[in-house]
Amino acid sequence: MTLPTFPTTVIGSWPRAKEVQSAMRDKRAGRITDEEFQAVADKATLQILKWQEEAGIDIVCDGEQRRDNYISFVAEHLHNVRMLSVSELLEYVEDKSSFEEILGTLDVPAFSMSNPAATGKISRKKPLALNDFLFLKKHTDKAVKVTIPGPYLLTRSMWVEGLSTDAYPTKEDLAVDIVKVLREELEDLIAAGVEFVQFDEPVLTEVVFTKKNANRTFMCGALTAKADAEEELAFALSLINQVTAGMLGRGTTIGVHICRGNWSTDDDILLRGPYFPLTPYLEKVNVDQLALEYATPRAGEIDAVKNIGSKSLGFGVINPRTVNVESVEDIIARVEEVRKILPDEKILLNPDCGFGTFAQRPMNSDEIAFEKLKVMVEAAKKLRETVRV
Repeated sequence: MTLPTFPTTVIGSWPRAKEVQSAMRDKRAGRITDEEFQAVADKATLQILKWQEEAGIDIVCDGEQRRDNYISFVAEHLHNVRMLSVSELLEYVEDKSSFEEILGTLDVPAFSMSNPAATGKISRKKPLALNDFLFLKKHTDKAVKVTIPGPYLLTRSMWVEGLSTDAYPTKEDLAVDIVKVLREELEDLIAAGVEFVQFDEPVLTEVVFTKKNANRTFMCGALTAKADAEEELAFALSLINQVTAGMLGRGTTIGVHICRGNWSTDDDILLRGPYFPLTPYLEKVNVDQLALEYATPRAGEIDAVKNIGSKSLGFGVINPRTVNVESVEDIIARVEEVRKILPDEKILLNPDCGFGTFAQRPMNSDEIAFEKLKVMVEAAKKLRETVRV
């Protein structure tokens, strides 16, 4: 599919309507069937698609309406995976007081976050995102992006000592089957003709920017990271490159999204720091695109992406956590900075992250999200008038 210069897209999640949240609770409690839930989610997905199309977005997404958050939904799709609330994970944590302290600093109620944990040998029960893509594609001529948790994120979150160890003595053992699951999913998506697959790896920044409690992560119950950041990054790089081996150049753009947390509207408690410590990962990761946040000062210098090789950049120009709508002029000025180090054809525009990471705790309203996308599209149109030949 031919895209314009400076194509616009989204990162993934969109606020869930009250009807979707209610249907999620009813499904979990057994009050409605999965088919009844899917009907509610279908309706919400089509509304979100309409907003994106009306805003003029070039690469659309389903808003992750069938997911309670960006990762825990996999519990329903995999054999031998149990969804736990973060508070339930306390049972498996040795240093409970330290873990409770972390939960306190997150500014998120422990009951509102859930985490998939491997309780036995995992395999696909049903596709993770293929069916969601097929539904969306029936209703749009736009290019479609599918979002999937990355292999490092899944490994970190799903291996829980005392719960996973019978099947997987170490997280490295679990990673073997996670790579297998993701490769199967990617093969199916490519065969179905998906235009874009985005793997989410938000905890990569946690590895390099969290000093205290370095073995804890900010958005899932992962308890397994080593304190050595270089070792963890090398492990993460190995996993994603195993997943994408032989997958590039087959008609589907494959990307990785890396942010600094999207669980609170209070920037003071979110991670901050430039991408420079992640440069070895950014340079060597075997993907077509990097989707990075750059809409806030927390992201540091843009120069950190000057050596990403042939990859394109999903350039974060919209902050999904603020009610203030960015101006077209400010977005253009930001893009002009990255144009100094990357060619125009390698730059896409997107928000820093999703608008509704957690179903029960959206970062914004439908109305504000729609307005933010509109100004981003308008900025892209103006930028196209200045494309260098």
